[in-house]
Amino acid sequence: MMNWKDYLNSSKSSINHIIKTFFFVLIFFNAAFAQIENAEDKPVKSDSVFVSTKSPWTAVLMSAVIPGAGQIYNESYWKAPIFWALSGWFVYNWVQNNNSYKENRDLYIQTSDEDYRTLRTFYRDQRDVFTIYMGLTYILNLVDAYVDAQLFDFSVDEDFLTGQPRLNLRINLR
Repeated sequence: MMNWKDYLNSSKSSINHIIKTFFFVLIFFNAAFAQIENAEDKPVKSDSVFVSTKSPWTAVLMSAVIPGAGQIYNESYWKAPIFWALSGWFVYNWVQNNNSYKENRDLYIQTSDEDYRTLRTFYRDQRDVFTIYMGLTYILNLVDAYVDAQLFDFSVDEDFLTGQPRLNLRINLR
């Protein structure tokens, strides 16, 4: 049987994991920006320089503020409603499980029936799982916006002579 002290300790542990993950992501993005800035400081010896049409970090920032906005920025209009639908579905299930958790928690406090305790624990666990799903969907939204912007100018054309797909890669040697 889990008492309030155990529940608070497990909540503190979860919050610690979230904070550690946040700092890991913050350090990762800081290192990525530092590498980009160092690469831009080097002089370019080539006559022609490839300039990307879409900025990956603009897409990530837009998706961070409004999920799906980075996909719209990248002109992948069909992806934004998918992220919205997934997020909406996860939020709906989170609210349903949270309401069921509160209802069974109150019933367990009033009656001390073990069935209500079991249901309370089940709905709390389901609510926590949907919290994880919402977080993963948000992160997937950011990663997709970044990758889609990075590969915006990538093309796979068909060779008209052979009818076979042709893969075009552009490599800049600096």
